[in-house]
Amino acid sequence: MKKLISIFVVVIMVFSLAACGGGASAPAADRQLKVGFAQIGSESDWRVGSTNSIRQACEEAGYELLFVDANQQQNLQVQALRDFITQGVDYIGFSPVVETGWDQVMKEIKDAGIPVIMLDRNIDMPNRDDFYESWIGANFVHEGERAATWLIEYLEHIGRADENINIVELQGTVGSSPAIDRKTGFENIINSKSNFTISQSQTGDFTTELGKEVMESFLTRAQADGVKIDVLFAHNDGMALGAIQAIREAGLKPGDDIIVIGIDAVKLAFEAIVAGDQNVTIECSPLLGPQFVESIQALERGETLPKIIYSNYDDYDETLYAVFPDKYLKASDYVDSRVY
Repeated sequence: MKKLISIFVVVIMVFSLAACGGGASAPAADRQLKVGFAQIGSESDWRVGSTNSIRQACEEAGYELLFVDANQQQNLQVQALRDFITQGVDYIGFSPVVETGWDQVMKEIKDAGIPVIMLDRNIDMPNRDDFYESWIGANFVHEGERAATWLIEYLEHIGRADENINIVELQGTVGSSPAIDRKTGFENIINSKSNFTISQSQTGDFTTELGKEVMESFLTRAQADGVKIDVLFAHNDGMALGAIQAIREAGLKPGDDIIVIGIDAVKLAFEAIVAGDQNVTIECSPLLGPQFVESIQALERGETLPKIIYSNYDDYDETLYAVFPDKYLKASDYVDSRVY
């Protein structure tokens, strides 16, 4: 009798353990994933569009999203990442405000066994590929090259390609990958043109307000030196829009007296192009939420992600689209449908 009771108890224990283990080993579809995302901030329409895309995609996927806006402060992002570890998230998404300074916290995340997916910007540290599954975003070097290529083609189109061209540059956040790479890409192309010169280059920190302030200083210095600014290359549309205000307040016509190049392709830039104030915007789509969720789903299936996943892009103006329809789109055809 005791033997039968013992067998019965063992059977009950086996079934109980199986039931308890079922929750832990169940497929991801049977439980809600917890995802942490450390966003840079809300410094531009582009960044707001990025945040909205991530929130919407995670909500539609049924994920619990722990979202932190770091207000462009690295220490707040580092703290958010450590909080995600403590909160036991399943995945971490991360757009670093600058490239360096992440070594220790990335090692902590790796030790915790939490997969990381980088979005938009990347980090710079030894063996960085060992610390994240994939990076999703735009080819920033290519964006700079596309901006410079458009400029050369535009100047050829209006008959100014052989003139001495004075360019001023509004750089993005110092130390950030888009600022570094967009500058590199732009110079990759214009360095072959001996008549092109970048006479002034300074950070506008990707903000409209600082873009306006720095452009005012560019104009003041150019006037003092007795030179004309021919082109503004802004690392994002937000700074370009601020610079447009400064150009207009200086009594000049933006888009005409000074050629204005921006990057991001936000709705306000489309409106500025249609109004004739901005000449071109090079697209860098912030709508990375769906690709972020798709990457998490792939990891849940046990798949290995490519280290780089590029977003799609188009470039928009109101001039060269008619000359190179395979390279440029007409901004006025897309302004009403732009969602960011």
